[in-house]
Amino acid sequence: MMLSGWGRFPQQWCALHQPRSEDELRALLVQGPRIARGNGRGYGDCAMQRNATLEMRGFSRMLAFEAETGQLVAEAGVMLADVIATFLPRGWFVPVTPGTKFVTIGGMVASDVHGKNHHRVGTFGRFVDWIDLMGEDGEVRRCSPQENAELFGWTIGGMGLTGVILRVAFRLRRVESAYIRQTTLPARNLDHVMALFEEHQAATYSVAWIDCLNTGSGLGRSALMLGEHARADELPRDRRAAPFAVPKKRARTIPIDLPRAALGRMTVKAFNALYYRNARAAAGEKLVDWDSYFYPLDAILEWNRIYGSRGFMQFQCVLPLASAHAGLGELLRAITASGQSSFLSVLKRMGAEHGPFSFPLEGYTLALDFPFSQEAARLIERLDAITLDHGGRFYLAKDARMSAATLRRSDHRADAFTVLRHDKGMTNFRSSQSERLCL
Repeated sequence: MMLSGWGRFPQQWCALHQPRSEDELRALLVQGPRIARGNGRGYGDCAMQRNATLEMRGFSRMLAFEAETGQLVAEAGVMLADVIATFLPRGWFVPVTPGTKFVTIGGMVASDVHGKNHHRVGTFGRFVDWIDLMGEDGEVRRCSPQENAELFGWTIGGMGLTGVILRVAFRLRRVESAYIRQTTLPARNLDHVMALFEEHQAATYSVAWIDCLNTGSGLGRSALMLGEHARADELPRDRRAAPFAVPKKRARTIPIDLPRAALGRMTVKAFNALYYRNARAAAGEKLVDWDSYFYPLDAILEWNRIYGSRGFMQFQCVLPLASAHAGLGELLRAITASGQSSFLSVLKRMGAEHGPFSFPLEGYTLALDFPFSQEAARLIERLDAITLDHGGRFYLAKDARMSAATLRRSDHRADAFTVLRHDKGMTNFRSSQSERLCL
């Protein structure tokens, strides 16, 4: 069938298999190149393989839970949304979450997802105790910091290229309510928002919307959203009896592909002005439910259709702390000069590097999206070059078009990963992305 990532670019005809047991999965490993796929929420071609794409959503059971430690054992196809629905009412939440709950646990491990709290706790992989991994030979190996430690490290963030993740044991964290104390801080420009990030390093969660089209003294104007899990005694009195009860919201759907003009430069510029005005009006603290704080886009199903039938391209880089200010300024100036516009632009402060092939390093990460066009592709190549000039690297879960040369210039670990895959007999685990990047 025709497959794509969430960005809907590129699209490829792939032989899709839907195994329901380890025996069925093992039988598929002899059919040449293959890659596992969760819910397809990687943005590009990281979970696609023409020869054999193995959809893992049939492995969707939660197997065990230890209340003393918060350890949950789940199959790789379990959805994050189901984990939250099951355990949040019992006082548990995921320690690290990406910007959507419609991802699988296996995908979270393969991408080593990071969230709004990376500066405090790191990536999801830091909370993984062990992984059961099926290799080329069909054997299932338990991988942990104590057992098959090298394989464990490279699997976290390895984009499914070390084997098929079957089961994951990871730790949840205790919370007292389903609400977040959100503090909104408008920032006049890039200097201001970076100063606010540094000032509020103690905040559990921090993320900024950033205006990529403003110029001059307002270059990089932003709205920084801080967050803390609300204690039960911080809730309004009428909610304290049921601190995990949240009013249900009806999800909306984008029913059609919107025309390209819907996200033209002037439309996005007007949206940005309105967003910043609303952020200034809402400055200060308020109580919001967990879904609104962590997953605002999930309220609009199929929101990727706003970019039209040709899809969109994501760009996400991380710049080291020492060069982040100069690099971010250059990236923003390149965008404003290009005539292109990013509808959803996000800035986060990152903490220390962890893991042999995980994306983050200490500094700042900027995530952008552009409706697909040749002009946008040329702009992203320019953004690649700026990132390289400032010692940054790129997030493979968002990539759909980077070259192998760019990857290796940005990340010396790619060569070590390629050697490991060859030496350990992993080369038949291949995605369209890994073939493009020569991993």
